Amino acid sequence: MRHIGHREERPISFSASAALLAEGARFNDEIHRLPTGNATFIPKGIFRFKTHADANRHQLDCLVEGMAQVALARR
Repeated sequence: MRHIGHREERPISFSASAALLAEGARFNDEIHRLPTGNATFIPKGIFRFKTHADANRHQLDCLVEGMAQVALARR
């Protein structure tokens, strides 16, 4: 098994810390900035692909189509 990256475990504390509160608020803000289903351009549903290449091709096709729709809407 390969390990990629390193995550530092935060200790559990019984006293509140302003630094940890600020870090939690920043994390929450970043989570809310993640794309929603409307921004990824991939339709809902279950997709089954024979190869990873087929899945990547489908993702790229959906992205290109979505970007074209956005470009036409901004025209």
